[in-house]
Amino acid sequence: MVSQIRIALDAMGGDHGPSVVVPGAMMAAERHPDAVFQMFGDEAAIRAALAAHPDLAARVTIRHTDVAIKMTDKPSQALRYGRRTSSMWMALEAVKKGEADVAISAGNTGALMAMAKFCIRTMPQIDRPAIAAMWPTMRGESIVLDVGASIGADAQHLVDLAIMGGAMAQIVLGIDRPSVGLLNVGVEEIKGLEEIKAAGRLLREAALPHLDYRGFVEGDDIGRGTVDVVVTEGFTGNIALKTAEGTAKQMAQVLREAMTGSLLSKLGYLLAKGAFQALRAKMDPRRVNGGVFLGLDGVVIKSHGGADAVGFAGAIQVGYDMVRQELLTKIREAVALAQEARAAAPPVVTAAEAVETG
Repeated sequence: MVSQIRIALDAMGGDHGPSVVVPGAMMAAERHPDAVFQMFGDEAAIRAALAAHPDLAARVTIRHTDVAIKMTDKPSQALRYGRRTSSMWMALEAVKKGEADVAISAGNTGALMAMAKFCIRTMPQIDRPAIAAMWPTMRGESIVLDVGASIGADAQHLVDLAIMGGAMAQIVLGIDRPSVGLLNVGVEEIKGLEEIKAAGRLLREAALPHLDYRGFVEGDDIGRGTVDVVVTEGFTGNIALKTAEGTAKQMAQVLREAMTGSLLSKLGYLLAKGAFQALRAKMDPRRVNGGVFLGLDGVVIKSHGGADAVGFAGAIQVGYDMVRQELLTKIREAVALAQEARAAAPPVVTAAEAVETG
């Protein structure tokens, strides 16, 4: 096990840059004396922010660059002008070269994913990476993936998502055999796209020892926490994520208006203030900050672009845990077990193939 966790930070990423990245790193440093940091970006701006945190400065190496990826850039634009020169790319490259154990950025999600695929690349046997998010539920937290890395998925990609999500659940949820469900339009086996049904058959017949496959789940099962890991392709997952975020904000606004509508309601709010604060903390979609890019041959964490220092420290914590608990090793082991099971299982024939062969 590594003695130090080396953390590469895109200091210019997100809405606030070093003014959030540096104090966030300070919070993380206080929690983890074994963490050291590399910060990539405008050296003058980074040093100005570090001036207020002299204890952190001793554990930071700065690599200067004038190039920063904008939040509005398309991935293709970011690659054209930011490849090898931007703070985002340089943080990723530190992981690729073995100079850092994890890269963390609050920058443009599409650009970060595109650069990570070009720079770090995917693990062997994994075709496409995914973004996994922690999701507050009625029974705690679940992991949902993919929430926006790529559009569409065949059966094998959905199985890969289940394997990677299960490995992450073992770390962050502390469950040896996490339960997994495929997001679908119904729980009946006859419903849904052919790719989802084929993925269900693959998971059921493989009977992977490290996963408890529970079948199909519906949208309302995510919030209930019916399973530990919810698997879907990126288009649907991103819509679900944004819908949940919007619903949480809508609930907060409705409650705020209801509690300030009259003198009596204001009094009721004061009496129940603690309960409302707990509800807000539970439902805040940014409460657990740090999306994990799974499937890459390195650990990459995406922080919310608008995160404050506390939120960015949370993203660093996620990255620290993924490295310390050896996420990449767990995924590699899970993929190897799945390949063995796949080799031993009979081939899955889709409905379309069955019609063609008579």
